[in-house]
Amino acid sequence: MSDFRVPDMHCDGCVRSLTGAAHALDAKAVVSADLTTKLVHVETSATDAAVAEAFRDAGFDVEAA
Repeated sequence: MSDFRVPDMHCDGCVRSLTGAAHALDAKAVVSADLTTKLVHVETSATDAAVAEAFRDAGFDVEAA
């Protein structure tokens, strides 16, 4: 399980993009996001670094939470 702060996440479209990026790494990944706190929780077999890189590749800034 990993938590990331994604400061530029602001809508459901952003959440869908982040979820798609996580699913590209691990089809079974479970993603939950809180638009208010800008936190994204990911349950996956992929490494934190791989998830963060996928989020960056999708166009988002990512910080460790």
